[in-house]
Amino acid sequence: MWRSLWRSIDRFSLQYFKHIIIELQQIKVVDRHNREFVIDLLQSIVELVTYGDRQDPLIFECFMEYQVLAEFVRVLKISRKSRIEAPLLQYLSIMIQNMNSEHSIYYCLSNDYINSIIGHEFEFEGDLALYYVSFLRAVSNKLNKDTLCLLLKVHGDAVVSFPLYYEALKFSHHREKMIQTAIRALTLSIYNVSDDMVYQYITGPPVSKYFSDLVASLREQFFHLDSLVQATNGRLTYQKREELLLETDEIIDDLYYLKDMLGIGDSRLSRVVMENLLRVLVFPVLIPLLQLTQINGSNLSVVTSFYTVSRLLQVIGGKGMFNSVAGVILYPYMASSVRVCIERDSTESIGDAKSIFNQLSDMEKVESSDSEAEGAERISCPRDTIPVDRNGILAHIFSESYSLLLSSLFVLFILAEAKDLHPLLFRMIGLSGMQHMLATDGNTGNIFVIYRDQILNALLKVLASQPPFSILIQWHTGWFLRKLLIFQGKGLGCHNTQLFNASYQQSREYLQKELDGCWFDHIPEVLRNEWAGCKAALEESSQCKDPFFVLELDSSQQNTDGDTTSYLAWQRMVDTVKVFILHLQLKSCILKGELLEEPMLNLSSAVADSGKTHASDVASASFGSEVPLGSGIPCRIAFSNAGIRDIYLIPVARKTSGKLLLAEKHPFRSHRGTVLAIAPLAGSNPKVDEDHPTWLHLQIREFEPKFRTKFRGYHAAKSNHIVDGRWTLGFSDAKACAAARSSVLEETRKLRSSVESLLAPLLQNNCLGNLSESEDD
Repeated sequence: MWRSLWRSIDRFSLQYFKHIIIELQQIKVVDRHNREFVIDLLQSIVELVTYGDRQDPLIFECFMEYQVLAEFVRVLKISRKSRIEAPLLQYLSIMIQNMNSEHSIYYCLSNDYINSIIGHEFEFEGDLALYYVSFLRAVSNKLNKDTLCLLLKVHGDAVVSFPLYYEALKFSHHREKMIQTAIRALTLSIYNVSDDMVYQYITGPPVSKYFSDLVASLREQFFHLDSLVQATNGRLTYQKREELLLETDEIIDDLYYLKDMLGIGDSRLSRVVMENLLRVLVFPVLIPLLQLTQINGSNLSVVTSFYTVSRLLQVIGGKGMFNSVAGVILYPYMASSVRVCIERDSTESIGDAKSIFNQLSDMEKVESSDSEAEGAERISCPRDTIPVDRNGILAHIFSESYSLLLSSLFVLFILAEAKDLHPLLFRMIGLSGMQHMLATDGNTGNIFVIYRDQILNALLKVLASQPPFSILIQWHTGWFLRKLLIFQGKGLGCHNTQLFNASYQQSREYLQKELDGCWFDHIPEVLRNEWAGCKAALEESSQCKDPFFVLELDSSQQNTDGDTTSYLAWQRMVDTVKVFILHLQLKSCILKGELLEEPMLNLSSAVADSGKTHASDVASASFGSEVPLGSGIPCRIAFSNAGIRDIYLIPVARKTSGKLLLAEKHPFRSHRGTVLAIAPLAGSNPKVDEDHPTWLHLQIREFEPKFRTKFRGYHAAKSNHIVDGRWTLGFSDAKACAAARSSVLEETRKLRSSVESLLAPLLQNNCLGNLSESEDD
């Protein structure tokens, strides 16, 4: 008898399930007194329904028979500030997520219970929004082309209400990134399973306002980005650069969301998204930028405008975007016959450009009549040729600003390499097949053919500027040069050859100066390590090249603030090597039409050895190891925690490695010592103290390149906390001190000689051959 009373209840039985359903039905109001009890009932129901869906069909039949979902709806309605909503939504989400059978999913989505819960008037306080959106996401995950109709309200042949979609859009701009992401995943799920009726609802007013609001928000992000760029005031600190990167990351996320919409494949959805992009963002930015007309409210800076267009082309892409942007950019240079052909094109890919062509044509007529009325003098030119005056995008390319030159060219290069460009537009701007076009038609209307020498000249002026621009500007300039040289397969003219030779000579001289710097021993290693990365950067396609560099151009000059540490010297040396690699590769491109695979180093060069006893043992010494003292110079040093000690200074150079060792005589082996300290030989710059001729000062590089932090981007941060060290050694007399200095300088000279020998093939005047300045134009 007692056993039967204490026997545990089978929690997964049909009897128990009916019991807790009855318990829930008897609840008349939910308040703070019975809240926990109701939550337990809801949890038990969800656990049993999930179990029944997989293991016991009778439990799920009971779930349908008792209309338990209706009880969930009722619980929401009778709740009196009990905060029951969050756990109820959580358990419902768990139940829906774990349903596997089509029968169960179909039942839960029918009878309008889910729509009733979705449409309930929640008070979104605290984290309730997270639970609500999670519930919406769980429902959307179970949608397919068959179940979608269960959540729709239809009148005739039209959808009049879609609560899941409509309510979800209210959270599309929520401050919580997690909620935004969930809503975007939800909308894409719906788009993927929608039919004609649903798309008619989604793309029609007032629901279609979501797309215009989305693009308008994106437009505001670009304006905010522009304000951040302007706030740099020409000096891009690490913190400000991080702010720019975070803002651009958010913009890119939004663009990829729009790209995902376009990738769904529905023509109506694609049309409404593209129309909003062009109408709200692209044309208001692009048309004033090209000085075709003025649109109120478009006050983005020129550089940020070009960044905006570049990002849109790279991420969104597609025939509609490429042809529309190219059509607006090339409009001032189009022959009238080309305009007519494009306007008559029946393909959908050019459809977005037609309307803007009409607008531009109307504006052109108005401006023409206004000018004639005012008696203004106008330059006339046949419409079948590109105008002589440099207007439109050419005004930026041939401006005095290198940032406008590079940012405007980048937009052109993206379009020029686009595979989806209309054939007539491609003929005006395309790069591939340019050699064939030049061979077959010397009068081609291609902008890059007509203005090739002028564009090359503008780029080479930037590259050969005195003093040189930052590595960022030089490298991106070199990228553009390589593109033009590769695609058009033609050498430089006389004046342009002079400019390149001057720039090449300048880069070589700067590298030779680094052989006198404190990091000359690392030059061969840096050259080998950076070679592949520099080559890959030059070969990068315009579609893959990050346009973030456009925003950095005006702020790329490095401000050292008087910093002379080895860290700054390291950065300068690496920059110098990269610039020299750039010029080597460009020279190879001009002479051979291809890039070099490997650096031409003299690997058989003579090895620098100190020539002293057991040099190899000394060169490989580490802290605490024993070394011979035969080459050591006796001296004294004061340690902060060990007082004054008698030691030996041992400078040693082997191959391209040099060290300064401080060793203390071994207590039992008089000819050997124990290494107490090690420092680089290069950059030691030994100096005798002016007031104490027996003191020798040695500079010690504290920065270690092997342990430098990898930051996103180029020179993202500069460490102002690395302070170089100094050794001060005391000798018996001034003569011994001078001899020690001479010994350090001699080992440094041998080390430098070894490095120079290794770099000799690259530093020759005729490396790769000579560029003749008498080359025909």
